[in-house]
Amino acid sequence: MIQRRTLLKTAGAAALASPAISMAQATVTLKFHTFMAPTSNVWLNMHKAWMDKVEKDSGGKIKFEAYPAMQLGGTPVQLYDQVRDGVVDVVWTLPGNTAGRFPRVEVFELPFMMNNAEATSKAYWEYVQTFAADEFKDVHVLALQVHGPGVIHTAEKAVKSVDDLKGQKLRAPTRQVTKLVAALGATPVGMPLPSIPDALSKGTISGCVIPWEVVPSVKVQELTKFSAEFDPAGGALYTTTFVMAMNKAKYNALPPDLKKVIDANSGLETSGWLGKTQQAGDAAGRKTATDRGNTIFTVSAAEAQEFRRKSRAIEVEWVEDMNKRGFEGRKLVDGARALIEKYGKSTSGKKA
Repeated sequence: MIQRRTLLKTAGAAALASPAISMAQATVTLKFHTFMAPTSNVWLNMHKAWMDKVEKDSGGKIKFEAYPAMQLGGTPVQLYDQVRDGVVDVVWTLPGNTAGRFPRVEVFELPFMMNNAEATSKAYWEYVQTFAADEFKDVHVLALQVHGPGVIHTAEKAVKSVDDLKGQKLRAPTRQVTKLVAALGATPVGMPLPSIPDALSKGTISGCVIPWEVVPSVKVQELTKFSAEFDPAGGALYTTTFVMAMNKAKYNALPPDLKKVIDANSGLETSGWLGKTQQAGDAAGRKTATDRGNTIFTVSAAEAQEFRRKSRAIEVEWVEDMNKRGFEGRKLVDGARALIEKYGKSTSGKKA
């Protein structure tokens, strides 16, 4: 009789435990959505690589449904709200797609701020934790990064000096880069990255500013003839900030072991890896232009001084704008610069 009761208790305990076990072993599927093309370096070497690692680290308990090129609908501008609202689970997007919505991270998009993308991405991560912890309060931030040095690409007229930008209509990605283009004498045209090929084909724009790495994904090497890059000794003209974010409720609902997997693939090191990986694609992107016989001009450190002089007021305006919003603008700029310098010393990448 005692043995029968023991067996019943054991069977009952097993029955009660089995749902918990099956729940713990259940696969969590996450929808990853972005605007990047499925053939792009960013999608293949950054997004897919990150998803593959998370899946592997989770022992298959986390699976991704991967949707590049806005395959789940909407526009690139709507990606942040899609992840905030739970329409998708993870996104990679530009905070600058919505001008002025994430003002404090714009500091990294000010002219001649960045060094290499790995160091600046790490600086960006620490900066948000230190100076702007509530900037992305609606989502769970996974990583923050920037791309490699921005390059000017034009269809009909080479840019060798600031004067060559007069009369050019250039696509710019964000509010601060739009101001930079205007300060240099060109007419800025704001539009998401996927719109560039059509705009160049139709002559809506005469050029664009994007890093080399992105060039092949939007066929800029085919639609322009000239590019102006900056000698690393003179600093990088600009960069753009990105955020990889997860829906808060989805993250909070993860079991502890899977949260640990996500956490291990988030943060400072992941941010640096994303920046480094994106900039590593610059050489291949540049080669697509040289292979077509396009003309590439390198703006020397001395020649870059005129670009710096023309764009200096943008930083002053940004500081004043931050002050009006209740933030200490100068403190933000100085803090960002100190962090970029700090991580620039600890990374192996060359300053650019």
